[in-house]
Amino acid sequence: MYRYDEFDQKVVEERVEQFRGQVARRLSGELSEDEFKPLRLMNGLYLQLHAYMLRVAIPYGTLSSRQMRALAHIARKYDRGYGHFTTRQNLQYNWPKLADVPKILADLATVEMHCIQTSGNCIRNVTADHFAGASADEVDDPRIWSEIIRQWSTFHPEFSYLPRKFKIAVTAAPKDRAAIKVHDIGIIIRRKDDGALGPGSHTSSLPGVNFDVYVGGGQGRTPMIGHCIGEGIAPADLLAYLEAVMRVYNLYGRRDNIYKARIKILVHQIGAAEMKRQVEAEFAEIKQQGALELPKEEIERIRRYFAPPAFEDIADEAALLTKQKASSKGFAAWVDTNVSRHKVPGYAIATISLKPIGGVPGDASAEQMEIVADLADRLSFDEIRVSHEQNLVLPHVRQRDLFEIWQTLDKAGLATANAGLISDIIACPGLDYCDLANARSINVAQALSKRFADLERQNTIGELKIKISGCINACGHHHVGHIGVLGVDKKGVEYYQITLGGSGDETASLGEIIGPAFGEHDVADAVETIVGTYLNLRGNGERFLDTYRRVGIQPFREKLYAAH
Repeated sequence: MYRYDEFDQKVVEERVEQFRGQVARRLSGELSEDEFKPLRLMNGLYLQLHAYMLRVAIPYGTLSSRQMRALAHIARKYDRGYGHFTTRQNLQYNWPKLADVPKILADLATVEMHCIQTSGNCIRNVTADHFAGASADEVDDPRIWSEIIRQWSTFHPEFSYLPRKFKIAVTAAPKDRAAIKVHDIGIIIRRKDDGALGPGSHTSSLPGVNFDVYVGGGQGRTPMIGHCIGEGIAPADLLAYLEAVMRVYNLYGRRDNIYKARIKILVHQIGAAEMKRQVEAEFAEIKQQGALELPKEEIERIRRYFAPPAFEDIADEAALLTKQKASSKGFAAWVDTNVSRHKVPGYAIATISLKPIGGVPGDASAEQMEIVADLADRLSFDEIRVSHEQNLVLPHVRQRDLFEIWQTLDKAGLATANAGLISDIIACPGLDYCDLANARSINVAQALSKRFADLERQNTIGELKIKISGCINACGHHHVGHIGVLGVDKKGVEYYQITLGGSGDETASLGEIIGPAFGEHDVADAVETIVGTYLNLRGNGERFLDTYRRVGIQPFREKLYAAH
């Protein structure tokens, strides 16, 4: 994984000292809250309903065990003993005291972490496939390119005050696990020959790659799917092309209306074809100037940081797993849902669910973080990933170690066998914490996970992604949930609008509102009816999304409102 050089470390440490002085001035009354607000936002510090909230950047979702232990230490010393992993692969602390924030930032700096550009109208944390470097279907490691983009975009003077916040995601696999089509810019890495790596390939000397660039996706008040405006962009030209996109947006993006300021609105208003024309014109100008070409040597330098670990030359151990699964029903269930194929024989990818039945999606205690750090240190080449689905991942695990990992996780309450199932719910903090929310999200997620707690039933239902947001800003990604739930306020009473058919993968789609909203205590019954309708309608081997796309919304609508 990437390691700071002396320039990275100096920049972060200088920012810590700068903010220490700004906090002191705020506490002394020298700065008003209005004066302090833009300064704290540049350091990832929000003022929520009950307390400050600090958002820590986890670039492309990759952590070392040392970094995870530091996050646990901060949670225990400066917060209430836990952290919340988000859909942007970040971590949030919900209860820090303002006077302690400079100390937190200083502690983060000791493990090459910070909160820079986790807020404000700038390029936010660059996210990537959480199986990067491990997945059997990827054509390159997207973290290489995400790191290059991170270095280019950090403190970029031209893009520090954009019309609105800006989000970039990168994937390198046919299966899109990074939701790139609902980002301001989404990047798909492809091999030049359009081929795919064969099973077991894990060399860093891959054939040449290029990039397809999608622009104008996003969720929130006006959800949209991004448009591919750049195809086959060469590695040397990647930053120049991205800079061209940013310049067009910076020039024409709305600054007079916060609700119309995202790049998706610009693309919608002028059309994808015109956006492509303007970006290509700007790109040609940048190329003519010759000022921004990514050197091959720099690409290779960054690539070396992401060289594969020292994998052992071991055979696939399916027979051992079969025997262990036969001896433990719990382990068998966990392997079937939470363990994925690795590109190297004898290894596996283990997803650690942060969605215990009745728990708060995405939360992990300091003790749980330390347990995950210890497992990564011993059994996963010191690597941990955060997924945009609010789970953790051990990306490089020997198959023979899976049983030990499961036993350890089980004792820590981290072995819920539900990855990708109906209780693996994404939810924002909602009105329990956020001052922008209209309704609570956590209580609805808890009620739904309890309703569908039975594991055998979850497996019968199969893949079904529920995503919940407490307001139209869509931090819970409800627009792309197979079942989406949006909290709304009606004269001081919380109601929940349900959408069906959304998807954030390579077949990205936006959910359709099924009808009138439901009261808090009716949501679980409504989802029960939707699930029952699906089970009655589904064809052989169909997932929920397959059935929905085949039959449409009407059968669900008729059944739902007849029952309610």
